[in-house]
Amino acid sequence: MSAISAMPAQIADWLKEQQPLEGIVFIPEYPAVKKAVPLRQAIVAVGLENVAITDKFTDNGQGVLERQEYCRSAKLRIRLGVHAPYALGGEYCHSVFTRVADCLTFGSDLEITQSAAGRITSDRDTDAFVLDCYLDVTADFCPADSSGLTLPSFMNKELLCGSHISDGGRHFTDENEKQNFLKTFITGFYTGTDATVRTIALGFAPRLVLVSALDFPPMATAGGSSSQGTYWGMAFSGGGKSQGIALTGTGFQLLSSSSQNIRGVLPRLNEMGLGYGYVAWQ
Repeated sequence: MSAISAMPAQIADWLKEQQPLEGIVFIPEYPAVKKAVPLRQAIVAVGLENVAITDKFTDNGQGVLERQEYCRSAKLRIRLGVHAPYALGGEYCHSVFTRVADCLTFGSDLEITQSAAGRITSDRDTDAFVLDCYLDVTADFCPADSSGLTLPSFMNKELLCGSHISDGGRHFTDENEKQNFLKTFITGFYTGTDATVRTIALGFAPRLVLVSALDFPPMATAGGSSSQGTYWGMAFSGGGKSQGIALTGTGFQLLSSSSQNIRGVLPRLNEMGLGYGYVAWQ
């Protein structure tokens, strides 16, 4: 946990080195650093608002979720306090936050899921506008591996394993890596048979499957009836799925029995004679 508590200072140090942020002063929120009065240039204070660490579960390839013994799922909220002199105007606070968020999102290995800013307030003590912002980060926390963080690729596999941060395959460095990525998913086509349960074999356990009727809206009145039906679906490993579809160890299933009825709507992912396309990721 000491490595996580050190994150604000390390993020501030990393931001100082980014050319698009030249002219902005970055400081950790704690310990406090004295500011000039009145404020002469933009300052961003970096802090950690909260950390939530929960058990991590992964699919074992047979549709069963297994608890990971050594890794946990971590959700962190990084707090940013943007201070700008009155002379620069309140709009400058938003400009600074946008540039900081862009640098962290596209220039670092942090997996940022959400960013937002609040209202601009006035600080009479420093003659500055203040904008409170935050960035939500998700990662896999593996405290048994190491207690250190490194920059610029902070939160790498020494502390966080198995996530977007340590998965170099998600960042293309050359054409071969891009082609290898493209090979990780397949596309297919099938024609509906009206079977209430139908299995599509892929030859591998997919991580994500998207299915949709071709040349057809995602929801419409089902053929031969007045009831509404859904003509698209998705499912991903970990248990999340939409109506009428489920992953298996070798592909996916299409389900359209009455038990799949939700609020009077049935899934129509296997309607007789209708064409469907799918994309499946390994």
